Amino acid sequence: MNGRSAQRLAKLQEALASGGTLHLRDAAELCNVSEMTIRRDLTTQKSAISLLGGRLVMANYPGVTPIYDLNEQQASHYQAKHRLCRRALGYIQEGDTLFIDCGSTLMPLLSQLSHFHELTVVTYALNVANAVAALPNVRLVLLGGLFYPASQSFGSDNIAAAIERLGINKALISAAGVDLERGVSCFHFHEVAPKQAAIATAMQRLLVVDASKFGVVRPAYFAALDDFDVVVTDEEGAHSSQYLGCGNAPLLS
Repeated sequence: MNGRSAQRLAKLQEALASGGTLHLRDAAELCNVSEMTIRRDLTTQKSAISLLGGRLVMANYPGVTPIYDLNEQQASHYQAKHRLCRRALGYIQEGDTLFIDCGSTLMPLLSQLSHFHELTVVTYALNVANAVAALPNVRLVLLGGLFYPASQSFGSDNIAAAIERLGINKALISAAGVDLERGVSCFHFHEVAPKQAAIATAMQRLLVVDASKFGVVRPAYFAALDDFDVVVTDEEGAHSSQYLGCGNAPLLS
């Protein structure tokens, strides 16, 4: 562990030892660094501290359960997500209609689509739609419904039917958990229908996930590993090829 990072985490753990929480802003001030530095410490180093909803708590603090915060996920495994998206880019061809899943994993891919002359992107994620809207040669299909701020995505009773009416060449799917026995899962139940519809409809299905998600189970199951044609992961994920090898999807690392 980096020495300065370890010192900061030790100071924060001492501050949290008596219980309670510490706002990220106050944690940064306590350590005399930026909030991003604190986020990086927590996502790159092993620690008994969790960041939940902008506040630091001890992992064993009563009532602490994992929650999803898009802003926190955006900073998590940032470089790995860029590597994943560069690899996923190799599967995209001119004229494709792409289903782009919600979350932060696939966001670095969007700026790399600018050199294509003709693409269509289907999404139910507002952050994805905003990024695609700025691209000159990419047609956007935004699936609406009730807006869920935590994941910046939409859900509705007819979202699956809307996806199934489209001709999708490639579905790029992200996940919060990948487990050999319990399958592929996410945090939010409203994401299950669009993910499953895209998997069922697309000609090619890519699971794009960094290695930190392996061995993790989240509340909402939506697919088995065998449902994907390709699993795109990072270098650390290459060591998990045996773990994923029981599925039919080839591992691209």
